[in-house]
Amino acid sequence: MGVLRDHPELALFLCLALGYLVGKVRIGPIVLGGICGTLIVSLLLGAWAEVTVADDVKTIFFALFIFALGYMAGPQFFANLNRKSLRFFALCGIELVSVLAIAFGLAKAFDLDVGTASGILAGAATESAVVGTATESIGKLSGISQAQISEYQGHVATAYTVCYLFGLITIVIYTSQIMPMLLRINLRDASRELWEKMRGGGGGLEDDEREALPSTVGRTFLVTEADGRTVGDLESELDGRITVEAVKRGSKLLTPSPGLALTLSDLVLMVGRRANVIEAGRLVGPETPGIPGVDTPLATSQVAVTEKETEGRTVDQLQQAHPEFSKDGVYVTDVLRGDQHLPAAGDTTLHRGDVLTLVGARSGLNKLVERIGAVVKNDTTDFVYLGLGIAAGTLLGQVVVEFGDVPMSLGTGGGCLISGLLFGWFRSRRQTFGAFPPQAASTIKDMGLAVFIACTGLVSGPQAWPLLKEYGALLPFAGIAMVLVPATLSLIIGRKLLKIEKPLLIGAIAGQQCSTPAITSVTQTAQSSVPMLGYTITYALSNFLLPLTGPVLVGVLGA
Repeated sequence: MGVLRDHPELALFLCLALGYLVGKVRIGPIVLGGICGTLIVSLLLGAWAEVTVADDVKTIFFALFIFALGYMAGPQFFANLNRKSLRFFALCGIELVSVLAIAFGLAKAFDLDVGTASGILAGAATESAVVGTATESIGKLSGISQAQISEYQGHVATAYTVCYLFGLITIVIYTSQIMPMLLRINLRDASRELWEKMRGGGGGLEDDEREALPSTVGRTFLVTEADGRTVGDLESELDGRITVEAVKRGSKLLTPSPGLALTLSDLVLMVGRRANVIEAGRLVGPETPGIPGVDTPLATSQVAVTEKETEGRTVDQLQQAHPEFSKDGVYVTDVLRGDQHLPAAGDTTLHRGDVLTLVGARSGLNKLVERIGAVVKNDTTDFVYLGLGIAAGTLLGQVVVEFGDVPMSLGTGGGCLISGLLFGWFRSRRQTFGAFPPQAASTIKDMGLAVFIACTGLVSGPQAWPLLKEYGALLPFAGIAMVLVPATLSLIIGRKLLKIEKPLLIGAIAGQQCSTPAITSVTQTAQSSVPMLGYTITYALSNFLLPLTGPVLVGVLGA
């Protein structure tokens, strides 16, 4: 035990290892997940060993986590800021009204002081910013002594600690495990189906799956039907949907210029989409096995779309706008938006920032890259961009705005969230700088949250049991009720009245609660970032509005 107190870093990483091990345990249909497991282990270890971890550690890792979260969600967040998103704002209204009403009702029913009631509100709503705003407001109350003010301010922190723990566990389990059962869906399948519907395709692939029949192919044919036709005639007859890459006549390899006339027994290599190549083969002759020497290497390049005119065009429209696609035999084989792969179908709509995988001859490929975008550089993290983003978010969080007599600020978390959203969106518009590979961003996000949760549990552990004895079942009840009531109301209203898609609704409810552990557990269960589309909208709004509830409750109870 002394070793853990002297070396808090040992306790911290022990919490991570054991927490993620506990998180793998399945109880019926419920899997706690690594974040919830880490919280449980850190609470027990903190109560036993009384480990002290510097507050700066928690702040730094939370900043890393929240910036990475915003960075990954930024492009999708701004793409979904439209009239359709207004329905998500109603969920935030449900959250605000519910938590204020419950906190006020508990205060009146159990004769709670203003500090305890404010701590219940902050903890059960899992919004730490309320602790600061409520404490500040209590300090400005008139008609009570300085000793009472100090006592009430202490009650804010202690009540917050216990309610936060129960509220956090409740929202994580409720959103990731119970809500899918109530909605009668498999969250993983529903998220995948919704994404396919949103992107206009069908039958998406899992991470470890590959197409058995690639869409772009090269095949060789023996000329028996196209005797006398030129290469240009053949390509024109098929509207440029295939290109002739090589022609072999006897032992000679000929340059497939448009004016080259084909003769009987020529071997022709054609490249294009599978259906088009098969159709072309009927005009040329029977297919033959690959012939040594009749081959042309094709280059592959990932290109970020930066051309303004591309916004809103389909893949077919892009290819029509740039004849180089058909002229030089370049094909779109994949469309990547964020961390999601879209089908390279002709009717797939493109947006600036999408990453296209182009396959074709190198010379033609290079010409197209210059016209439509830039080669993606996403192999190593740009720490200049990452550092500036987090620094900007930290500075933004220090800005204080006066609402009447109440000073309000975003704090490090809110500031880094906004900077992450902006930096991620800006990067998506022109991906020639600011690289933050998805794997690196995901690792930073998960590690940052896990360490933040472990620090919270280690510090709160020694206080949890004394508080539970002092307040009995009230604080756990409050923490659970203030999650279940607004979340259940939002679930019913979101489905019945607002008609929000089920995976998006679950993510939005996690967001209205400002619960990043909940959305992490939801996305892990879904094995998809689709719920994040609902989460980012409500999370951003609730982060602004929930801190205002502290001063409101203090003002009402202290009047």
